[in-house]
Amino acid sequence: PRSAPALSPQVGSYRDISLESLSLFRLLEPQVEILVLGTGDRVERLHPAMLKHMRECGVAVEVQDTPNACATFNFLTSEKRLVAAGLIPP
Repeated sequence: PRSAPALSPQVGSYRDISLESLSLFRLLEPQVEILVLGTGDRVERLHPAMLKHMRECGVAVEVQDTPNACATFNFLTSEKRLVAAGLIPP
């Protein structure tokens, strides 16, 4: 399979998303192209420096509400993209 396994860093809400919690996704092999983050019931803004850091590491980050993030993850997986998801339950 080309998608990343389900892993669970300790994130209870979008406020817990940090460079440390995202570091897990930079360590996956093969390297993830796209990280889809589901921030719960609604889209939450993440610090731009965090997103920039991930881009500089070669990982594009897409932030959406969790239901849409699930759909995006499934679509990207169906296209055989190297994708991972970090999903906070709505």
